[in-house]
Parts: sequence; C-alpha cells; structure tokens
Amino acid sequence: MSTVNVRAPARTWGGRTPEERRAERRRRLVDAALEIWLDNGWAAVTMRGVCGRASLNDRYFYEHFADRDELLATAWDEACLEVFGELTAVVAENLGRAPLDILRTAIARAVELQSGGHARILLANHAGSAVLEERRATMLTDATDLLMAAARPYLRPDTDETSFRMSTLMGIGGFVELLAAWRTGAIPADAARVVEHTSAHAALLATQYLPPEVIDEQ
Repeated sequence: MSTVNVRAPARTWGGRTPEERRAERRRRLVDAALEIWLDNGWAAVTMRGVCGRASLNDRYFYEHFADRDELLATAWDEACLEVFGELTAVVAENLGRAPLDILRTAIARAVELQSGGHARILLANHAGSAVLEERRATMLTDATDLLMAAARPYLRPDTDETSFRMSTLMGIGGFVELLAAWRTGAIPADAARVVEHTSAHAALLATQYLPPEVIDEQ
C-alpha cells in the first residue's frame, strides 16, 4: 500500500506566512539602521537603537544578524547596490551617445544622489570600522571595473590595461573624495560646478585612452 505525503499548509498570522513576517522584520531592522546612519553616522547604529527604531524585541536582531558588523555590512551593501543600479541605468539609457557625454551624465547623477537618499552613506567617514573600510575599498574596485567595462568598446586598440586601470581608479577615488569634501562644505561650489570640473578632468584623462575621432564626437 502506497503512502501519500501531504504537506500541511503554512500557518498565517494576519494574512502573512512566518517567512513573510520574518522578511518584514529584517526589512524593518535594515531600514532602521539606514535611518540612524543617515541621521547620526554609522557609530550610532547599535543593536538596541535599531531595535528601538524598528519597534522590535532585541531577540529579533539575532534572528537575522550575528552582530552589529553584519548589520552594518548589509546596510552598506544595500546603499551601494542602489547607487550602482542608478549609475548602470544611466549608462544603459544613454547608449549610442558619445562616451564622454555618457560619462558626464553619470557624473551628474552621482552628484545628484548626494543631495538625498542612501548614497550619502558611502561617502561618510568610516574610520574605526574594519568592515566598512573593507566595503569602501571593494566599492572603489567595483566602480573601477564598471567604468572600465563601459569604456572598453571605445578605447584605442593599443591601450595598456594596467595603465588604464590605474588611471580609472585614481579618477574614481579622487571623485569620491571630492564629493565627500563638497558635501561637508569644504569645497565652496554648487553642484553644477562640481559636475563641470569633474567632467573636464575626465575628458583630459580620456585623451590618453580614446582615439581622436571619439574625442572629436564631443
């Protein structure tokens, strides 16, 4: 006689399954961490503070995160994914335009993102947090890879890959530091001037790697 296994349906509370409720709690914890981070910096993101902001019992924190560092890394990754998604979309939406025009549009969007949203998290001072310093280094490498991939179809055939990588990393690192200084008021310029200045430097750097006919498209 064969036996038929019937799986019991998942129980629901308030119309939601345990998995959905668990996902909601995790979402609330991450959102609370992001809010506290934007308001007061990463050092203010504590287990008690996050649980209080999310209106959750402390035990739910450890349902999702081993410790504060894991929560900080998760919040950082979410902010980074949001920014990279925005900039990748800019490149995709402008394919067919001259490469320096695309780059200028991406620069303008990166500057715009600093006026609000989670992008501000990526440029704050992370000294004292090993996990965030590591994430910041990874962000710079990922941004370098992204820009190099976008530029590769336009490069001169004799472009030296190592030279191009070093220049791209220097350019992105400098841009990140410029945005950080600008946001704190250390650079007395408006957003338009930051975009113009960065775009001019990018165009100057591009002359080393783009053929003349591509430069002339601008």
